[in-house]
Amino acid sequence: MGRLEESIGGLKYNDQGLIPAIVVDAETKQVLMMAWMNAEALARTVRTGKTHFWSRSRGKLWLKGEASGHTQEVRGIYVDCDMDTLVVEVLQQVAACHEGYRSCFFRKLDANGVWQVVAEKVFDPDKVY
Repeated sequence: MGRLEESIGGLKYNDQGLIPAIVVDAETKQVLMMAWMNAEALARTVRTGKTHFWSRSRGKLWLKGEASGHTQEVRGIYVDCDMDTLVVEVLQQVAACHEGYRSCFFRKLDANGVWQVVAEKVFDPDKVY
């Protein structure tokens, strides 16, 4: 077993073999998205420099941006003190959100308990997907 596999294997995955990965913009530190990785997705991310995740709904690995072209170039990968959550710093091409926003976190709960859209769309999903 190589050093990378040993490091990846030492993480604390959930009972489905997954670990949450919070993706942030390497320059602005804006939270862009959260997705799940398994050991193979993390290894591919490290080896290629592009984020790969595990799709729970599709039951397969996916490269972020494989459909849209909106890839993420990895700048750093961090793990928390419990070794059970990752933060991945990236340079985001266009947008992270499939709904057309730069960040998936484009809604904010207001004082009245209503979700308000607080960002502008950066692309039209109907033209991309």
